[in-house]
Formats: sequence, C-alpha cells, structure tokens
Amino acid sequence: MNPGDLWKRYGHHLCEAPSIGLTVDISRMNFDDDYMDKMAEPMAKAFDAMDALEQGAVANVDENRRVGHYWLRAADLAPDESASKPIQDTLEQIRRLAEDVHSGAVKPQQADAFDIVLVIGVGGSALGPQLIVDALGGPYDPMLIRFVDNTDPDAIARLLAELDDAIDRTLTIVISKSGTTKETRNTMVEISGAFKQAGLKFAKHAVAITCENTPLAEMATRDGWLATVPIWDWVGGRTSVTSAVGLLPGALVGLDIDAFLSGARDGDRVTRSHDVKKNPAALLALMWHYIGNGRGDRNLVALPYCDRLERLSRYLQQLIMESLGKKRDRDGDIVRQGLTVLGNKGSSDQHSIMQQLFDGRNDFFAVFIRLLQHGEPVAIDVEEGVTTGDYLDAYWQGVRQAMSDNGRESITITLETLDARSLGAVVALFERAVGLYAELINVNAYDQPGVAAGKDAASVVLDLQRSAFAWLADHADAAHTANEVAGAIGSSDAVETVYQLLRRAAIDPHRPVVSVEPGTPDTTRFQHQAK
Repeated sequence: MNPGDLWKRYGHHLCEAPSIGLTVDISRMNFDDDYMDKMAEPMAKAFDAMDALEQGAVANVDENRRVGHYWLRAADLAPDESASKPIQDTLEQIRRLAEDVHSGAVKPQQADAFDIVLVIGVGGSALGPQLIVDALGGPYDPMLIRFVDNTDPDAIARLLAELDDAIDRTLTIVISKSGTTKETRNTMVEISGAFKQAGLKFAKHAVAITCENTPLAEMATRDGWLATVPIWDWVGGRTSVTSAVGLLPGALVGLDIDAFLSGARDGDRVTRSHDVKKNPAALLALMWHYIGNGRGDRNLVALPYCDRLERLSRYLQQLIMESLGKKRDRDGDIVRQGLTVLGNKGSSDQHSIMQQLFDGRNDFFAVFIRLLQHGEPVAIDVEEGVTTGDYLDAYWQGVRQAMSDNGRESITITLETLDARSLGAVVALFERAVGLYAELINVNAYDQPGVAAGKDAASVVLDLQRSAFAWLADHADAAHTANEVAGAIGSSDAVETVYQLLRRAAIDPHRPVVSVEPGTPDTTRFQHQAK
C-alpha cells in the first residue's frame, strides 16, 4: 500500500475519544472495506447483550450470576440498592482505612506506624493491584508495597528475608474472593508464622478482602483482624481492579483512586456507544474477530512503549485468556475458543522478539500502546534536538511501519499521558472489548471451568501424596518402587504421578522419604526414613 493510501486509511480508521485522552488506530489492519457492514448485525446483538449485562441480567449463566464490575465505578447504575449501597459504603471504608493507616490512628502491635504493605493474592487478586502500583506508584509514595502471588516457598523466603526486622511495621492484605484459594492460604500461613516467630500477633497486622461468610471472613472476625473489606460474587477476579482488590492497595500507597475510578467510569461511557466507529472497544473486538477468523487463529502481542506499563501484558493475559479460552460455547457445542496474549514492552523487545515478528511466522498481530507525553523531569538532548522520549516514539513509528511493509498487522492505542485517570480508561477499554468479543463468538466470558479443573487435579495429587507417604511409613522395613507403591494404594493408573511425588520427596530435607538404589523410573526404589 502506497503512503498516500495509508494516510487516507489512517484518517478513515482512527477512533478518537478526547474525553478520556485516548485514540485507537486500526488503519494497519488489512480488513476488507465491507467487513464492518458484514459485522453490523452481530455487533448490534453484542451491544444489546452488554446493555442487558449492565442492567443486571444474569450474564454468567454457568454460575447463575450477574456481572457487575461496571457498577464498581458507577454505583448509581447498579440495578438495585442491594448492589449500589455496598459499593458506596466500601469505597468510603477504603478511604477511611487508608487515612487511618497514614495518620497512625490504625497502627501495628508494637511499632509507631505501618511503613510497608504486603499483598497476598493470586491471579486477579495480584495482577490488578500490581498493574496500578507499577504504572502509578513512585519513590515518594507514603508506603512501600510488596506482593506474594504464588505458593512458592523460595519466593516467600526471599520476601521474609527482605522484610527481616521491618515485619513489625508491615500491614498484610490477604485477598481471596472465595476465602479458600489454596495459594493465598498457604502463603498466609507461612507469613503469619513469621509474625508469630517475631513475637507478634498476625491479626494486629492483617486486613482481609473477601466475600461475606467465607472461611477467610470468619477467621478475620474470630481473630480480630484490623478490618474486613468486602467484595461480591458478581465481581470476577480478572475484573476486580476497580474493587477493593485494586483500590485498597492503591490508596495505601497514596494513589488517586478517585481519578482511577473516574477514568474507568468515563471509559465505560465512551465504550457503551452503539456507534462502532466512535467506540474504541468495539473496534478492538472487531479487529480481534477479523484477524483471528473468529477463532483466535492469531496471537495478540501487546507492546506498550512505556516501562510503567510493562505489567499490562500479564494483566491482559489473564483478562483475555481466562475470559475467552473456553472449550464450549454457550450452546454447549465444543468450539475450543481463545486468544493467546504475548508481549512485554517496547523498545527493548526490538532486541529480542522483534526478529521473529518481522521475519518469522506471521501468526500474530501487534497492539502497540503509545504515550504522547512521558513526563520527563528534565528534557536533556541525547543528540541535537532529540530526547530519549523522541527516540522511544521514533522506535514505535519505525517498528510499526516496518511491520506494515512486511505484511504484519497492528493496532495502536495512543494515550495523551499516563496517570490514574487514563489507566482507568485503559482498564475499561479492554474489559469492554473482551465482553463484546465474547458475544461475537458466543462464549461465557465470566466463568473459568479450566481453573477449577486445575485446582481439582491438584487436590487429587495431594491425596495421592498423603496415601503414598502413609503406606511407605507402614512398610518402612524395605525400599519400594513407584509401581509397587501406586499399586498398593490402589492407584496403578497414576504411577507416574506417584513417582514424581516420591522423586521430589527423596531430595526434600523436610520429608521422611529418601531414594535408595537409584535407577530408571521403573527401578528406582524409595524407603521411608523416620527423623
């Protein structure tokens, strides 16, 4: 395509949303001129479905739940007071708790004040707050923040080593919507043990974010935690960043949560429009549908040209892949839908993945996120008349053009600046795009049966481990192969799982099992050894 045609296409396929300082450019997507007309009827149905969702329809039919993350930033739009009043009350609770922590009205058991916030959560209970803290936090925040988002003993040990003698000034937020998330519970048990070892009561340093009447809520009430802040079953983890999950950590480190909510609210207003050409989220959904043939045939490579948005790629991985990656559609038919999200940041990725994006498999499309203003404290010329910000933007321009010249398609999202309000708008943009795209491909974007399957499978493995260890303890007079152990506990079909469990236990100093007579998986023998 010659430069003149590209310029005309740019003007025709640029969606500007000045009220939120955001534009979406789809001019480098090579869809046919009649594509929008062909998709008019499906998009109209998608808009109607999203309207019904916001008005309180049961959109998550598999779990018989409403979907209300849009109400979190506009409580007056909630369908009834049973939803709107708790949202307003919780927001006030968050503001008040943050103020009390900062003023010292809420203080730790022994120290004068809390200096550190430790967030324990997994999935959306970590990625959302990590996104806003990474994007908006800075060296002058009133509190330091750290996250533990996995049941990894090494990560927990490293965190505790970092906290060391500051644990007495650490406020811990435990986030679990169900109150039973194993990764979160495991980490909480280890962290609370560290408080006990330091002679401190964990309850005097702990806040829970969870639904009512969960085991976590009951524990927090029983043990006298500092506070319990609610979340509701109509808020999914991957869309919870504008709930207490994102707002409380943000408020504690001094971020402008009201501006963040305002940006999300204004982003919802823009993306609620039924006029496709004026709705940036609708254009994103249509482009995802076009380039992936409605089946996710190409990967989305997210490339923010801004270090503070490096976390965005991981955030979008959960939001998009957990929402759209479904075996069945809403009619029960097997469809194997999804949209794979990759990415990191520009321009550093020009020294890594760009080689393949330029010359390798054309199995992707890029989504660039570009800032017009980077907020340099001092604009120092690194060359005559050129700053580092100029270079960064020039790299985006060059990469986008080079990819286009080589037949690689891309979308560019441009932000005037990155602040709390614009980040809220970005969150709203992608949430709505996911909702609309899910309607186009007829999947439930708000359940996650695969996640539950993984948890169930892990429980089965742990049951096997208990049985295997118990059997070895009862037969400690000899060494046994994994085949023998699996057969003895009635799990001959899971012999590899038993082998993997015993192989790890054999080198774990905390386990009473050692490997003897090592050999192949069939011949390696294990024996219980009491401490």
